[in-house]
Amino acid sequence: MSEKKRMLAGELYFADDPELNAMRLKKRKLEREFNDTPYDAFELRASIIRELFGSTGKNCYVEPPFHCDYGCNTQVGDNFYTNFDCIFLDVAPITIGNNVFFGPRVGLYTPYHPIDARVRGEGLEGGRPITIGDDVWFGGNVVVCPGVTIGSDVVIGAGSVVVHDIPSHSVAVGNPCHVIRQISDADREYWEEKAQQYRAQVNAERAAAEANKA
Repeated sequence: MSEKKRMLAGELYFADDPELNAMRLKKRKLEREFNDTPYDAFELRASIIRELFGSTGKNCYVEPPFHCDYGCNTQVGDNFYTNFDCIFLDVAPITIGNNVFFGPRVGLYTPYHPIDARVRGEGLEGGRPITIGDDVWFGGNVVVCPGVTIGSDVVIGAGSVVVHDIPSHSVAVGNPCHVIRQISDADREYWEEKAQQYRAQVNAERAAAEANKA
């Protein structure tokens, strides 16, 4: 079994391997190209991200600077947004669903290192996948650790360190991150009412502007 196959299977492997080194070099060049683009080069950055990631859905937007280990082990769904300075260490698969938004400096870290110092010193390491469902929002500086699964319809508070799975329909915060409450129908009703108020106000403003032109 190659070191790449060991890595993707979650087994111990040596990262200093010719095949893996070549993969990292190729992706790091794309990462550098992405981060060096002019700010208004939106289409160019979108095309680089499509080449960098294993797969992307519609409306994938990544703010520079962005950093990753391989990129090709990351898959994202539709309507994905990540703010400045995010880091995806994807030695194991990172799978992200639809309608997921990340604040700045979010870290998704799949690698793990042996607790035993002697084995760790040999350079052996491993990785465990991270899976994130649909309709998820992370505040800034959230860290997700190896092997974590986060459900759908979840909010993770800023500064949280997620070391255990988080169930769907939850608000979770803290270090270690823990569920503080469920997302309820009352939450949905409240925010839908706020959205309706916004839409009504915008429509009224537009109608007034059109009337003034007449």
